[in-house]
Amino acid sequence: MISHNGAITAGCMSEASPRTASAASSATAWGFLTPGLVLIGLSVLIPAAMALVMSFTQSGLDVSEPLRFVGLANIRRLLADPMFFKVLGTTLLYLVGVVPPVVLGSLGLAVLVNRQLPGIHWFRAAFYTPVLVSIVVAAIAFRWLYAETGLINGWLSALMRDGWLSALLPAGFEPIGFLTNPLLALPSVMVVTLWKGLGYYMVIFLAGLQGISADLYEAAELDGSEGWRKHLDITLPLLRPYVTLVAVISAIAATKVFEEVYLMTQGGPADATKTLVYYVYDQAFAELEISYACTVGLALFVIVLLLSLVRFAFAGDQGFS
Repeated sequence: MISHNGAITAGCMSEASPRTASAASSATAWGFLTPGLVLIGLSVLIPAAMALVMSFTQSGLDVSEPLRFVGLANIRRLLADPMFFKVLGTTLLYLVGVVPPVVLGSLGLAVLVNRQLPGIHWFRAAFYTPVLVSIVVAAIAFRWLYAETGLINGWLSALMRDGWLSALLPAGFEPIGFLTNPLLALPSVMVVTLWKGLGYYMVIFLAGLQGISADLYEAAELDGSEGWRKHLDITLPLLRPYVTLVAVISAIAATKVFEEVYLMTQGGPADATKTLVYYVYDQAFAELEISYACTVGLALFVIVLLLSLVRFAFAGDQGFS
């Protein structure tokens, strides 16, 4: 009888043991997650909720004054604001000018360094190095390169004076205002984004390339697919999820560009490089229109959300996450 009761007790303990272990494991996991969740809540979620509320209010210059609810007045102002649509167009132009070169350039670099050659790791490191450079350092360096007395204009002036360009353009050389010409300022800033981002997205494509079996390329060669043709037949179809991922991530990053514009042009010349994020900054800290800046930020959030939904939709269709 005693041994029978002991067996029952042991069975109950064996049933309770997995539950206890599971509860302890969950408690441990939540213990590690809690500091991060608190930090995200204080730095992201709560400010985002406050910005959403302020989009429907009117705040004065005195931050101690209570917020005055104005309903959809800020949204109506946004839809009637010509500057908003101008900076929206500039942002979309920035997206169109950055994303295709980023996707094609990083894919090309990944194919180039995905080879078993002596010293190939040094080339991979060299292409990735710009990612490690601070955007502040990169912006200052490119401002010096673009200056009218900078390196690029110096090279062009030397070619005009002593090189073959002097025969084509005998009238002389006028320094090019890369950051002061409204037509050249935005493309000049795009170059910095491209220079900084190519190595990062190259690594993503390189991971995808190294997951493709060499047997597929050997089979393609037997079928007569050689050289770059095999990349069209094998590489691109298998890298389609990675292409989608890089395109969407780079599009979101281009939509939220700020540092390059702030450090190089301050939105000029003639608002030619003013993007949505810079417009939010300008309205909040220069014009002190905090509520309206939150409304512009809400529009930016909707655009980024739509791009994220596109990314998840493609990921679901292609089995990539």
